[in-house]
Amino acid sequence: MVNESNYQQVLKELSGKNVTLVAVSKLQSADDIKRFYELGQRDFGENYVQELVDKQAQLPKDIRWHFIGHLQSNKVKYIAPFVHLIHGVDSLKLLTEINKQAKKIDRVIHCLLQVHIAQEETKFGLDEAELDEVINTLQQKSSTFQNVFIDGLMGMASFSDDIEKVRGEMRSLKVLFDKYKSLSTVNCQLSTLSMGMSGDYKMAIEEGSNMVRIGSLLFGARPSK
Repeated sequence: MVNESNYQQVLKELSGKNVTLVAVSKLQSADDIKRFYELGQRDFGENYVQELVDKQAQLPKDIRWHFIGHLQSNKVKYIAPFVHLIHGVDSLKLLTEINKQAKKIDRVIHCLLQVHIAQEETKFGLDEAELDEVINTLQQKSSTFQNVFIDGLMGMASFSDDIEKVRGEMRSLKVLFDKYKSLSTVNCQLSTLSMGMSGDYKMAIEEGSNMVRIGSLLFGARPSK
């Protein structure tokens, strides 16, 4: 189901704020994605590799596909030829595999490093020490990682009604983003801070996000997988 009025409202709220809207289309039909495409939307986010591969094959080629789920190393090769941005890079091992697959096809794949900011154990992501290690490795071994480019950071706040808790988690990610954004190497220049979803995107923008991932607000309740 396409909620066009919500879409227009979100666009109105984002207008003039230099914030990218990623429409989260996982488990949604190709027809519904095509409808948003016809309305001008070009950035779509998917969580499952096979579903993304299938949709990419049947939808317009100028769609910018974002992989926003937890990506397994052995599945990178399937999306490497076309993915626009991989959001959830949560280990040096995964980044190494992305670089390897990108090198095979002579591409540079753009990525966000996922930081664990929520107080929920189920969320993936790097802690501050691990983030520091990944960025230092990129600096020291830049010639090894020539086929990846780190555009920024991504994080998911706790699913909670405690507004101050959620806001605090977002602020902690903004602090890390500001810490590293002056860094500029051949494979790392932080310009994107991706946080905020249907329920908290307005707060995320207030706290410095310039990329939001919105699904249920646009497509309605997600069908079961």
